[in-house]
Amino acid sequence: MPSGQELIQKVKQQIREIEPTDLHSALHANGAGDEVVVVDVREQDEWDAGHIPGALHVPRSHLESRIEQVVPDRSKRVVLYCASGNRSALAARTLEQDLGYERVESLRGGITLWKDRGYEVQVPRRLTPEQRERYSRHIIIPEVGLEGQMKLLDSKVLLLGAGGLGSPAALYLAAAGVGTLGIVDNDVVDRSNLQRQVAHAEERLGMPKVDSAEIAVKQINPDVKVEKYPVRLGPDNILDIISGYDVVVDGLDNFPTRYLLNDASVRLGIPVVSASILAFEGQLSVFAPGRGPCYRCLYPTPPPPELAPSCGAAGVLGVLPGVMGLLQSVEVIKLIVGIGEPLIGRLLLYDALAASFTELKVRRDPDCPICSRDPASISAEEMGKFPDYEAFCAGVA
Repeated sequence: MPSGQELIQKVKQQIREIEPTDLHSALHANGAGDEVVVVDVREQDEWDAGHIPGALHVPRSHLESRIEQVVPDRSKRVVLYCASGNRSALAARTLEQDLGYERVESLRGGITLWKDRGYEVQVPRRLTPEQRERYSRHIIIPEVGLEGQMKLLDSKVLLLGAGGLGSPAALYLAAAGVGTLGIVDNDVVDRSNLQRQVAHAEERLGMPKVDSAEIAVKQINPDVKVEKYPVRLGPDNILDIISGYDVVVDGLDNFPTRYLLNDASVRLGIPVVSASILAFEGQLSVFAPGRGPCYRCLYPTPPPPELAPSCGAAGVLGVLPGVMGLLQSVEVIKLIVGIGEPLIGRLLLYDALAASFTELKVRRDPDCPICSRDPASISAEEMGKFPDYEAFCAGVA
């Protein structure tokens, strides 16, 4: 019966090992770094103490169950590492012989030799014990993990509207740990809002919605920073307000401001998660500049008013904004963490009465007057100038 060390030496003869110098060169070669997937197979506490920049984390104890989610392409070049090169050697054999990965290597000497060679080690920011407890259900999901939660904590999300859509989005994004929530709304809480705008309450009637929403957010997660904008969004302030945010959540209720938001967000390169609701139906899409179509590609011209009445005129099922607002929150988290397939180039339609979802493809218009232009070509003088959207939506511009 061979000893543990004898087994490891035998395994190392069966796999390929890579020197730290060669891995460092591969990661920093022009265009080549994207072709190498580096996976840290150590445990969480070891990862937290420092890891190779850009590495993915799949503990050896979860390798078989998680590696396919992290590296789905078995033809990719994969370099595994641990502390000394022993666990990664065993993991490399598993990937090759049992799971069918074609190009697997183990880092000789592990991260210990990597550091001895003077190469960079990234030390992640640590969560407090309270944060680890609060976000524990996120952290144990491989697709989110500690790194994804850190991205959420560092993120800034702007909510346009603290009404039916903005209310559930604010609450769930706060619960998820989004670091900064901006809220734009110049309205006050009215009793008719309470049927669907769950961030507000009877005792806050007459209070500005931004203040009421802040109270609700802080009750869920006091660590969230809330930036309040009790103003009406317009051409004179939109660039200043949305600049610096990672994602904008569109809970607007009129076409002129939606077109304004689209044009401004394309100019600044900020993705918008947009939803709308009416009666029993809702729709949702993600407009990410440079990655897919914009709002004008979907709606080159606004529909006539009689075909797009407001919720105040046509009514809305109280729970419908909750459904759509939560779907918006999911898309925001996907964009921030970098997981899944955001609804870019897709329009999701929800029919509450039929309990059905329908997905439509949305193509980018090569002649779109907004997103077909290179934002870099827009002069500083032109950047802050916008057309008359009220006239445009009225069909006179």
